[in-house]
Amino acid sequence: MTTTTTIASQTTSSARPLTGRVAVVTGASSGIGEATADLLAAQGAHVALLARRGDRLAEHVARIEAAGGTALAVPSDVTEPVSIADAATRVRERFGHVDLVVNNAGLALPDLLGQAAGTNWQRMIEVNVTGAWAVVDAFVPDLLAAAADRGHADLVTISSVAAQTVLPGFGGYAASKAALSHLSRNLRTQLAPSDVRVTTIEPGAVDTELRDHIDDPAISAAVQEAMDSIEKIPSGADVAELIAFAVSRPRHVNLSQISVLPSREV
Repeated sequence: MTTTTTIASQTTSSARPLTGRVAVVTGASSGIGEATADLLAAQGAHVALLARRGDRLAEHVARIEAAGGTALAVPSDVTEPVSIADAATRVRERFGHVDLVVNNAGLALPDLLGQAAGTNWQRMIEVNVTGAWAVVDAFVPDLLAAAADRGHADLVTISSVAAQTVLPGFGGYAASKAALSHLSRNLRTQLAPSDVRVTTIEPGAVDTELRDHIDDPAISAAVQEAMDSIEKIPSGADVAELIAFAVSRPRHVNLSQISVLPSREV
């Protein structure tokens, strides 16, 4: 191989470090999930996008494929285990075993006492905790098989800095994310001996659709005002870059827990 050919090969490898990998991203219809699916595909992975909004997924897949990537839209709901099991089957049939899962689907609702707090609490537990577990349960067999075959696999959990802080009016959200972060830490102790790396990422304020889940206009406006008053990460792309960096480390390196905050958020 000539020097020129070697350099060209190294450049291609550097630009597409995830070539040959099969990734699943949940909550991929917007925000961090959408940006992550775009970036993983751009770096060479075959990416399955999972979310409830099938029309949005189809648009994202079309964009990824127009840019030369490979992607699959899989409309699904993390709160329905059968839906996630069916999604896992579809992904395997198209791409083979998954070796990278980004467990990103999440929901943020207020829990002001006396204002439908119980209903909102239940919904957040269903999505942020039970739903995340359903994704793990469906795809861990793939991750274990992939790790045995290629030396490592990755499970990335998108939690929140709320897991470590007090968030008045959103205690249920903070509690659900604390549970998710702790679940992820425990999963790492179980999966690390099998070479499945587990990474927990806890973003601070990111400008995504998360607040759009709030039905009460007054509360939504208050949250928007609070968000506008602080510096925030302008899009999910910054978090996506961190995810891509973590999963492209050498197999002996596991970035186990990462907080990513706007520079002025304290």
